[in-house]
Amino acid sequence: MPSYAVILPAAGRSQRFRDPAYKKPFAPLAGRAVWLHSAERFLNRDDVKQVIVVVAEEDKEEFQRKFGANMAIMGVQICVGGVERADSIESALQLVDEGVDFVAVHDAARPCLIDAWIDAVFAAAVEGGAAILATPVTATLKRQAAGAGAATIGETVDRGGLWEAQTPQVFRRELLAQAYAQRAGAPATDDAALVEALGRPVALVEGSPLNIKITTKNDLKLAEQILKVLPKPPAKGGAHPFADDDLWR
Repeated sequence: MPSYAVILPAAGRSQRFRDPAYKKPFAPLAGRAVWLHSAERFLNRDDVKQVIVVVAEEDKEEFQRKFGANMAIMGVQICVGGVERADSIESALQLVDEGVDFVAVHDAARPCLIDAWIDAVFAAAVEGGAAILATPVTATLKRQAAGAGAATIGETVDRGGLWEAQTPQVFRRELLAQAYAQRAGAPATDDAALVEALGRPVALVEGSPLNIKITTKNDLKLAEQILKVLPKPPAKGGAHPFADDDLWR
């Protein structure tokens, strides 16, 4: 059975979340911090051997105070992130065990995940070396016209063949390491873009619109309703690894 390490980036600035008390991965959602919902889907899998949470330097002390005991029990590691998302992933890659076959990167602020989607993208990565969850674009797309003043439509964009990238994004460990080694500090909004730059194919695995990323406070309300209809992950040993009051405070 292939083995996986999972990186959960949670070091962003959360500017659009606009909450002075919480960054979005640490906001309370249905009794637990957002990032815990994301982590638990991987912690309960036998093929996942390593989970690494990436946090900002400014959050590390408080994060360890709040979640340190739980993470020690579950074997979750902490990594300090960088200025950009890609910097954070590059730092976390240094902690990935060499014996692991694949690395999965999943947004810590994307809590509405189910095992079937993970199974599908893991299997596609095993087959081709790289795969991401994504959904076909169904809305009509407009590109804003250039120039100052009020926003107006410049053109309607053909949505044919367009997909919206999600996570997890899963790669053979050596392939992702190679992609980051050749990054040379260049910005990247996701990991697949760096693998694409190597000329390697990345499989698109159809996910679900329910696999939302928390960006604003309204997204929290939607995520809470989605979690009510998603199947619950089985807990190892019959107990949930985190107590209901494990919130970022």
